[in-house]
Formats: sequence, structure tokens, C-alpha cells
Amino acid sequence: MTTPHTCGTIGQLSRSERFWRNTTALDQEVSRAWQSPWSEMDPVRNPFVWTDDGEEEEELVAQIAAMVPGPRSEVGWEAGYRFTDAATRLLMDRYGRWVFGWSWAIGEGGGGGVVASWCCVSHSVGEPETTAAKVVASLLEWRDWLEELAEKFALLAPPADADPEDRSWHLERAATRLVTLVVDRTGAECGWYGLCRTVLKWFLASTGMEPDDAERAVDAAIGGRFKSWTRPSLVLVDTVGEDLAVGLTGRRPYRDH
Repeated sequence: MTTPHTCGTIGQLSRSERFWRNTTALDQEVSRAWQSPWSEMDPVRNPFVWTDDGEEEEELVAQIAAMVPGPRSEVGWEAGYRFTDAATRLLMDRYGRWVFGWSWAIGEGGGGGVVASWCCVSHSVGEPETTAAKVVASLLEWRDWLEELAEKFALLAPPADADPEDRSWHLERAATRLVTLVVDRTGAECGWYGLCRTVLKWFLASTGMEPDDAERAVDAAIGGRFKSWTRPSLVLVDTVGEDLAVGLTGRRPYRDH
């Protein structure tokens, strides 16, 4: 009997362990970037200047194109992954650690992210200029995602003077809306819940919670109930949102959202 392929186990690993599992001796600074807190992702704290005259894009494409090893069929998996590692380091040095998610693409090849301009080494690494253009497009797509998150975090954050019940309502509403956003953007494909977990942690951190406390709260609320290739039911999304709110405030949300 053939055993069905599943992303469950891989998806439960850290992002660095999951995505780089086929490589060796990678740049550790790049690997650590996958654990970056919201403070290093927040567009407000980490400005990004991108000129409209095309000079920045042309220069960046040229730099990245010079790093492309060639089609995967000719250079092999390891060289392809080392290229994405090197491209990430180049982008980090140029713009900051927030760039790390440029290759966090939708589906199994990309690890369950939101980037559509990139797929994976086997499909996205090819001719140097074409490959470099995909990297740049993916970078801009990732930046747009971070800016979208920042806007939503600001809108969904509980008021500073909220009492426990009011805070609980705001937290439940935020969780359900952010989970729904991630599901819609990822298509609930392989490993989508890894990004969902990250987004919820980042949201809580944006409200002032310590990253470690946010991680524990999110893990307790999700409880392994989100699965690859499975859209969570509305009931499950609501339950996770309520569990997160109750876990953080000790109060159930007092009104519907």
C-alpha cells in the first residue's frame, strides 16, 4: 500500500528546519531570520525605499542574476537552495531582516506561505535574469504582505483602556479575522498553518506581548487542530479565536463579532 504524502510533520517544525531540510552548512544568520520577532518585520519600524524610476530594480536584478547557478537540472538541488540562501543574505544586507519571507511561497514547494511570484528551486530557478526578476517580484510581494498585516494589526488591536471582557472580544475578533485572511491567501495548502501561527504571534507581539508569551498562547489556542490541504470550518476558526482570547484574559468574549 502506498503511504499518502503529508506535510503535517514538516509543518510542525520551525520554518528554518522545514524549508532548509535538504541543505547543509547554510548561512546561520539567514536561518535565524526565520525566527525574527514582529519588531524586525514591522514596516513602520523598518522602512523600505523603492524608487519608481526602475534604477533600484535594474541594479538588484543584475546583482541577483550574477548569483544564479543555472537550471536545477544542471546544478542540482543543493546549489539551487544555496542560491536562495545567498539571495536572502544579499537582500538582508541591503534592506534588513524583514526580507526573509520573499521565498515563503504558496503550497508545498514554498512551505505554505503567501508569495505567488516564487514557487520553489525546481520551478523558479532557471535563466539568470528571469530568476532574478522572480526574486525581486517576490520581495515586493512579501513587503506588501507585511504592510497589509501592519494595517490590520492596528485596526484589530484592543484599545489600551479595554477591560478584560472587552479585550477578550477584540482578541477573538482579531484571531478569527487573521486566520481567515491566511486561509484565503494560502489556499489552505501544505503547511499553511505555519504562517497562520506566525501571523497570530506577530499580532500579539504588536500589542505589546513578549514574543515567547505570544508563542505559547498561540500554540495552546491552535492545539494542532489546523491541517494541511484542509480549510478549517467556521466553527473551528471561532473556537481557536475564543480559546486564544480566554487563555489570555480569563474571560469569554461578551458579544458577537
